[in-house]
Amino acid sequence: MGALADGAISRGGRVIGILPKFMQELEWGHKGLSELRLVEDLRTRKHLMLTESHAVVALPGGSGTLEELFEAVTLKRLGFYLNPIVLVNTRNYFDPLIRLLASAVAEGFMDERHPAMWQVVAEPEEVPAALELAPAWSPEARKFAAL
Repeated sequence: MGALADGAISRGGRVIGILPKFMQELEWGHKGLSELRLVEDLRTRKHLMLTESHAVVALPGGSGTLEELFEAVTLKRLGFYLNPIVLVNTRNYFDPLIRLLASAVAEGFMDERHPAMWQVVAEPEEVPAALELAPAWSPEARKFAAL
């Protein structure tokens, strides 16, 4: 996250951080952010990130990244999050996850329409086009969410 923030700031971007207080106490915050919002916990952080975002872009990462990505996918499946979700599949990092999700569809745990909830790109430079081309998602997804 720090490298991404550094890159955006170096190009004149505005970076807003949402950080739980315990992380600030551990000095995990980025010093050069345009704005830093301190919140009580990770749950509040995720809620703010999703409600105030125009999209979710998942870069390769660990358990926190995967947990945040799955929350976004789950909320989109239920029709509560309607914005694009893009996986940046650098060096094929997300290939096992993409196969797992395809298996969930094949086994009937997800609907055949669910893979339209996310787009996959190979390089960060492809993200803007993926956001533009992402199919619209509607609260009507609730009608087939319970499969």
